Amino acid sequence: MEKQLFAIFGNPVQHSRSPLMHNHVFKKLHFSGCYSRILLQDGSRLKESFFAHRLSGANITVPHKEAAFKACDEVRGFAKEIGVVNTLINEKGRLIGYNTDADGFLFAVKEFDALKDILIIGAGGTAKALARKFKAEGYEVHVLNRSAPNLIYFKEAGFETYTWETCPISAYDLIVNTTSAGLSDDALPAPLALLEPLLKKSRYGADVIYGKETPFLRLCKQKQLTCKDGADMLLGQGVLANAYFTDGKYTLEEIQRAMKESFLF
Repeated sequence: MEKQLFAIFGNPVQHSRSPLMHNHVFKKLHFSGCYSRILLQDGSRLKESFFAHRLSGANITVPHKEAAFKACDEVRGFAKEIGVVNTLINEKGRLIGYNTDADGFLFAVKEFDALKDILIIGAGGTAKALARKFKAEGYEVHVLNRSAPNLIYFKEAGFETYTWETCPISAYDLIVNTTSAGLSDDALPAPLALLEPLLKKSRYGADVIYGKETPFLRLCKQKQLTCKDGADMLLGQGVLANAYFTDGKYTLEEIQRAMKESFLF
């Protein structure tokens, strides 16, 4: 049987653990599939590249999640509500889009107790997914971003929004960095003079970046917050994406068990 091909599109993408995760699941569960990385510079060429590589499915990471939404022939589930896609399926030549980021993040922070007020730093695709999901779960959601124009989406959706200049120093149960700050540099997602007092008043910190201690997480630890990187979110969204890739052939428990093993390598 010919192997089905899968990939992750992004820029940068070389750091991604997704091939290790999904290939381990395919091997462990005896699924005929192969997963690779594809560096994509121009998001408008996503659909063309997807079919040129003869893919059965794909994951999308920064900065192409909104471009993936536009590339789809049909968008299903939560992704339709937020306009952000991170999982693509080739369904008889049609590109079908889903979003597994938000549920993956809820899986990651389920051990954080009594969450109510959440501050999201950033205004990209991941921030949109998390903000909508948190709101649907009944949390009070606030969004902080450098520039005001990118906050329009959130403001129109009823979220409290702040720029660096307008953000009040309030107490939050959880502060989440959804930006790429710290991924390939030592940058913070907001000015130190703003982050320090915010973190001092807060309880938990989380970064969607995984595989390294970002400056944001380092600062969280200095302020004695309980915090975690994006590894659990990566696992959570990966399990759900793999279930789409394998077309429901395996239970989520089977996929999670196999995928969790890949984090030991």
